Amino acid sequence: MKNLLLADDDANIRALLRHVMTKEGYRVHEAQDGVEAVKVMQATPIDLAILDVMMPGMDGLELCDFIRQHYDIPIMLLTARDQLSDKRDGYLRGTDEYVTKPFEPEELIYRVKALFRRYHRTSSDIIRMNRIVIDRNNVEVSDGQSILFLPMKEFELLSQLAQFPGRLFSRVELIRLVWGTDYEGDDRTVDVHIKRLRDRFADYADDFVIQTVRGIGYKIEVKAH
Repeated sequence: MKNLLLADDDANIRALLRHVMTKEGYRVHEAQDGVEAVKVMQATPIDLAILDVMMPGMDGLELCDFIRQHYDIPIMLLTARDQLSDKRDGYLRGTDEYVTKPFEPEELIYRVKALFRRYHRTSSDIIRMNRIVIDRNNVEVSDGQSILFLPMKEFELLSQLAQFPGRLFSRVELIRLVWGTDYEGDDRTVDVHIKRLRDRFADYADDFVIQTVRGIGYKIEVKAH
């Protein structure tokens, strides 16, 4: 049974989501603010976090920052705001999904299930994108006929994106995940490496594409065959 963290200062919202998510077979752990949510996460292995943006004390965006620094789980933000700038802030902080209140509980269930599918990892560390196969153990990329040699940072960047197809990564997040927290350059190096990957895999556009989300970052979309 998967554990969900539900952090929202609205008791009615928590009660509604606890009811629908429990019926779907999830175990729901509640928090009424960000500080309480941190304590829940430190005490319980959480598989997915649903966070309200507007909470007292530590709000949802600050909590999102904390989770991205310490955990590798999907995050969904709930908010009454629907401005593009607010969504941009959420995605820049590392959220995977953004849901505006009011929402239909059934839609939220679909989105939670989609996030879990997106975050599913293979135990063998083999990532397949149609013809392209990434072997993370042996640090190799192949197209089924030959090995494609990539510099290490390009390999790590491609692997990070390919692990979670459809998941949007901000440039800042990719810097932290690929170059490390002690990296002293700017995030333009991500753009440079993405361009190199696109050039390198130009002949494989039928297998996958690296998409730019303007002002935020990048994601990989795997083509359906």
